[in-house]
Amino acid sequence: MAFVDSLRCRSCRRDYPAEALNVCDFCFGPLEVVYDYNAIHQVISRERIEKGPLSIWRYQDLLPVDWENAVDLNAGFTPMIKSKNLGKMLGLDNLFIKNDSVNPSFSFKDRVVAVASTKAIEFGFDTLACASTGNLAGAVAAHAARAGMRGVVFIPDDLEHGKFIGAAIYGCTIVAVDGSYDDVNRLCSEIADNYRWAFVNVNMRPYYAEGSKTLGYETIEQLGWRLPDHTIVPAASGELYTKIWRGFNEMVEMELVDGPVYTKMHLTQPQGCSPIVDAAQRNANQVKPIKPNTIARSLAIGNPAAGLYALKVIDESQGSSTAVPEEEIAEGIKLLAETEGIFTETAGGVVISALKQLVRQGLIQKHDRTVVFITGNGLKTQKA
Repeated sequence: MAFVDSLRCRSCRRDYPAEALNVCDFCFGPLEVVYDYNAIHQVISRERIEKGPLSIWRYQDLLPVDWENAVDLNAGFTPMIKSKNLGKMLGLDNLFIKNDSVNPSFSFKDRVVAVASTKAIEFGFDTLACASTGNLAGAVAAHAARAGMRGVVFIPDDLEHGKFIGAAIYGCTIVAVDGSYDDVNRLCSEIADNYRWAFVNVNMRPYYAEGSKTLGYETIEQLGWRLPDHTIVPAASGELYTKIWRGFNEMVEMELVDGPVYTKMHLTQPQGCSPIVDAAQRNANQVKPIKPNTIARSLAIGNPAAGLYALKVIDESQGSSTAVPEEEIAEGIKLLAETEGIFTETAGGVVISALKQLVRQGLIQKHDRTVVFITGNGLKTQKA
């Protein structure tokens, strides 16, 4: 059974019941899951995790759902590859690539949707839906098919063809909206108020976001139960970045790895949509919404929901923020393919180009244990 206590506002810290809620009634802040860590500590261990399935469900004790009800496509426990060729080129002895492009629908979104769809079943929903820049649409459609639910995905009408096909093949209903992702998301928020649908990134968001923590857990386990010195994470809403950090901290809290958490968390965005980077470099405490203009469509969120919390993680981890020029994104895609045989989408191109910048700036040194997160497959963004 899940060790969930409640939901809690990330801003004013008010508690709510663990229901299909995502916004605080008092301050409109986002809600997140609160766990009974004392109870988890009594059962969790390295040995218990290592005996679990080779998927995100090996960490079931730290997830907000009952694994026996899981909508399971075997998401997670993706390869952690030590980079020899790219590392040598950049002068890094301990560069690792966390390759999440090999998930069932070819992006890290399978992690979050596996959790959200399982919770939707627990709540009795029969329709799984989302607002998406592309990868999430595919993951929602695939998991809806697996769960026997109706799938409805809302996308910008100029979505990449590969990502459109990647959702349509599962037989879901696709609604193309004349506008940006932020327009799509506002529409879905209104629909979620009027229909009893499980929108994974609206009314199911607190549970959905927890799936990203598993990237943090796997990183530690696959590094031999050690923390990395540096990570480089692409940011759209900023939630992936904050949840990997939460995953690291939970592993220390559960005494599965020695603490404190010393990992420097480096956030990166494309220059054509870098509101979090802009706020960080202005030392601002708020993220100013922008209109995206980038080829990295999976990162094209101009009003990032977790932007404020990403800024806090940059500060807490003594990390950094990097905006990658648009012309360097395709170069990053090609560099990773030519050196390590991994074909990533545009978000991965942003990550690899950011890595090069951080090495040039001396922020990452030769012997530092460094992990870059590759979150999607390049076959989806061939036009780039």
